[in-house]
Amino acid sequence: MYAVIYSFKVKEGLEATFQNAWRELTELVHKYEGGLGSRLHKRGDLHYIAYAQWPNYEGWETAGKNLPESSNKIRKILRDSCEQFETLYELDVVEDLLKEEAYSE
Repeated sequence: MYAVIYSFKVKEGLEATFQNAWRELTELVHKYEGGLGSRLHKRGDLHYIAYAQWPNYEGWETAGKNLPESSNKIRKILRDSCEQFETLYELDVVEDLLKEEAYSE
């Protein structure tokens, strides 16, 4: 398994726009690219960290080729809602002890 950690600095007032676009794109990546899903974390008012899992490095490296045309609009909304976006880490998963329980707020 392979994991990637991303950092997003979101423009003030666009937090909901960013979160919605992130969710939509993550769901498309899962459906069309074989991604195993992602978790979005908030660190302060405008800083988000996302953790995404993939079956392997190759799946992550080639992601984007199978997405539908509609994903381009979502990707643009995501980019436009951010001041900064970067990939912090690309990691091989050695142990996975996350539980598959329903998340509740």
